[in-house]
Amino acid sequence: MTSRKFLFALILSTTMLAACAPQQARLASTAPPPTPTWAFEASDVPVEEGYKFGKLDNGLRYVIRSNATPKGQALVRMVVGVGSLDEADDERGFAHFVEHMAFNGSTNVPEGEMVKLLERQGLAFGADTNASTGFEWTEYKLDLPRNDPALLDTALMLMRETASELTISEAAVTRERGVILSEKRDRNTFALRNFEDQMQFLHPQARYASRLPIGTEETLNGATAERLRAFWRREYVPAQTRLVVVGDFPVEAVEAAIKARFADWRPAPAEPQPLAGPFDSKAKPREDIFIDQALSERVTVSRDGPWLDEPDTLAQRRENLLRQIGYGIVNRRLLSRTREANAPFRGAGVGTAGSFREARSTNLVVETVDGGWKRGLLATTEEYRRALAYGFTQAEVAEQIANSRTAARNSAASESTRSNGTLLGAVIALVTNDIVPDKPSRSLERLEAFIPQITPEAVLAALQRELVPLDQPLIRFQGRREPAGGTKALREAWDAAMQAKVVKPEAKAAGAFAYSNFGPAGRWSAI
Repeated sequence: MTSRKFLFALILSTTMLAACAPQQARLASTAPPPTPTWAFEASDVPVEEGYKFGKLDNGLRYVIRSNATPKGQALVRMVVGVGSLDEADDERGFAHFVEHMAFNGSTNVPEGEMVKLLERQGLAFGADTNASTGFEWTEYKLDLPRNDPALLDTALMLMRETASELTISEAAVTRERGVILSEKRDRNTFALRNFEDQMQFLHPQARYASRLPIGTEETLNGATAERLRAFWRREYVPAQTRLVVVGDFPVEAVEAAIKARFADWRPAPAEPQPLAGPFDSKAKPREDIFIDQALSERVTVSRDGPWLDEPDTLAQRRENLLRQIGYGIVNRRLLSRTREANAPFRGAGVGTAGSFREARSTNLVVETVDGGWKRGLLATTEEYRRALAYGFTQAEVAEQIANSRTAARNSAASESTRSNGTLLGAVIALVTNDIVPDKPSRSLERLEAFIPQITPEAVLAALQRELVPLDQPLIRFQGRREPAGGTKALREAWDAAMQAKVVKPEAKAAGAFAYSNFGPAGRWSAI
């Protein structure tokens, strides 16, 4: 899921309030609870010990984690809640443009000196390797090759320069514009054109569909230093900024360094990010065909549904696991069909994903050899419908449980040796998706306790709670040549697939393992 859930809704019982006037008066005079600074403050998922969470008076938040794997190194990240969704129509591409300007001069680092400064310190540089811009976030990244306090201070200094001290000169804008336009031309591939067509087909009215971070030639050519500075000042404010440092430094020293660099950054109001939608869950059925000689044949069947507001809690994690097992079984069945002598498709899958915390979408995808789309769609839809009609077997559930248990055990076994990157990833998930970072060993304990409750019936019910019914869906074809019969044939094939008879899957007895004697035990030795 590109953007995962987690907003809380407060539900008050008006019936109870009306029945008790004194209680109503007390509630009315009580201030509403403060908005949590971190997702774990409103969750029963225990946050892992070892992280230091903080917030400066100006609104900037930070997370620190001391870790020595690898020894003597550290990762520094600054995540700003600004992306292409924040751009007005005539500002498209500005968030990414500002990201480039971060390396082109600031109050205390003259233009041309930042690269030299980084390289002198042994840090790799590249506007696209040290930073990235998406729909919702811009992230600045520095990987420190040694745990030198002076190097950490340099990294934080450069982050602060980006946050509040950019000069954004007209000459630098003119030079960097050529770089960005060249980047735009390089990215104009068949894959990008296919993605743009897909966005416009699925969500033609949605804001995100016209907000690719690279922008348009018209708006990029219209960018001036004054306009870029205005965008930067509007969006780069402390309340929108998160600093993360994970590595081989004492937590107290990092915290002191962050405060020294950022405490005097003046607070400013944070503008709410515009919605990415609208996403129409009642859209009329329609079809789309996109042809490019570089594309393999694929049919995607989609339907949007309302957003499920599901904050990260222990109960929700159990629900998510049941769903994961359900999708795993369906997709395992589809995988087995690709191994048939005359396989109906090259690959297929079913899943549900969130869309910017505003909607959810269920998608059935089938990839086939050229000309095989209809047969592949029929076979994939058959397995999808079979799962919903007849559910799953205990053996299938047990296989998925075994996979989950193995993954959880491996994570728990390596808990004490997790890399900086792994721990950083957990923090970024918290910052961008409100996922609470927890210890793998605790997750394993909860999994073991929950396994007896994982039944085929529970798995199917959880899957049905999330799936958006594929009734009258949107159908999209991509490939090298048009399907015979065009869009009409796509709809007719889908209708036929949904009306075809579906039989209960055959029960398969577990086969006995062929080997029971492996000879005398050997000795393990390191090489």
